Amino acid sequence: MTPTDLASFRAVLGTKQAELSKSRGLESIVIERSADALEEADYKTARELAIAGLNRESTVRRSVAAALLRIRDGSFGMCVHCGSEIGRRRLQAVPWAPLCIVCQEAADLGEEDILESLAPTFSDAA
Repeated sequence: MTPTDLASFRAVLGTKQAELSKSRGLESIVIERSADALEEADYKTARELAIAGLNRESTVRRSVAAALLRIRDGSFGMCVHCGSEIGRRRLQAVPWAPLCIVCQEAADLGEEDILESLAPTFSDAA
């Protein structure tokens, strides 16, 4: 990967990191009460959706930070599991992707060794 490519990905990742730092935060999971059971169920559903969104944002935030670390240490664009090159189109779509498409598909199917290889990546970036 050329220095220009790395600078471009660093800029994209920095923008994404700034965007995520402006997220709505915990105020979106305020617990509201109602005497109406249907309204209470609506509040609960909205809370659960907000929590799922916060979890997703947190995962992306850690992934972006890990990708920026990989740029710094020179391993950006290489799969953290198998070491092969991550496709350019994949990185353009998801610049924080730590896995090549083959390993990502295996991880999506729940292969434990691939999931374990991601654990240090996320803990280092946290």
